[in-house]
Amino acid sequence: MSNEKNIDIQELKKTYKITESLAKLDEDLIGLDSVKQRITEITAILFMDKIRQDFGLSKYYPGLHMSFTGSPGTGKSTVASRMSELLQNLGYLTRGHLIVASRDDLVAQFVGQTAPKTKEVLEKAMGGVLLIDEAYYLYKPNNEKDYGGEAIEMLLQVMENKRTDLVLIFAGYSEPMKTFYRSNPGLSSRVAHHIDFPDYSREELIQIAQKLFQERQYQMTFYAQEVFIKYLDLRRQLPLFANARSIKNIVNRACFRLASRVMTQTSTFTYKSLIDINASDLILSTLFLKGLRIFPMTKIKSFEENGENRYIFQAFNSANTTLDAESYFDSNTVGKQLPLFTWKSFV
Repeated sequence: MSNEKNIDIQELKKTYKITESLAKLDEDLIGLDSVKQRITEITAILFMDKIRQDFGLSKYYPGLHMSFTGSPGTGKSTVASRMSELLQNLGYLTRGHLIVASRDDLVAQFVGQTAPKTKEVLEKAMGGVLLIDEAYYLYKPNNEKDYGGEAIEMLLQVMENKRTDLVLIFAGYSEPMKTFYRSNPGLSSRVAHHIDFPDYSREELIQIAQKLFQERQYQMTFYAQEVFIKYLDLRRQLPLFANARSIKNIVNRACFRLASRVMTQTSTFTYKSLIDINASDLILSTLFLKGLRIFPMTKIKSFEENGENRYIFQAFNSANTTLDAESYFDSNTVGKQLPLFTWKSFV
């Protein structure tokens, strides 16, 4: 092509669906600004390479193999999926699908079985992206009978010989991955892009929960939001917290509890009864069982406010001393005793 011809970048972006793919990534993931910036930079390199080819310049095939490091539930699989789509749209991959594998999918326990297992996974992933989760488990230097080294050798061959047909992404915790690469310099030299996925902040985790509830067409009541924040602060302090994955689990369990509660306690279905996640749907988590105190509440007053029927319930402890009143808006609770949950030992 003549070097005098101009190319409309915006039109070319539409052709390769770049803006669409990056917007989808931004929509899928809350936060992770540093990760999104790195993906945008990688996309820019690949996009520029395509434009250079259109001008008749020599083709430069950039390295595409990647390393994703960070805690569980920080969006590594989601980013890998969007990356596979981008690479397909730009013509670097023929299929653009994502295959997720772990050590168990690649390494066998007996001699002669690892090569067929690894080959089968590689064939399934060909033309797309292969994400190997907790990749450091492939390497066990102190075990002479371990066959992880055989799988690594096969991966090295594919990374070099099939780099136009397959992109490998190695994922796992940051520190073990550093040890993994130091022990396997051949792998490290073939990984062009190292991207670290930070843990989500407290505010971002709250946004993720709200988004998940909205996607399922549920909403947290005022008191449920308070309980969720309490749950989140406690859960983040415990081992094995998995960021967005843990948030997804509590959202799912809250929806299950709502369904059970409505089926057993409600005689008539209303729109609000089907969408409102209340405090009890969250506080019944096992996380709150230790130190939880429950008191019965009785309706003492009702009035109208902003077109809503509002009900005040009073709770009494075992000494018949009045506790703080709680306000509820759900008309289905009229005439019933409700539990008042407190968690003073957690404050």
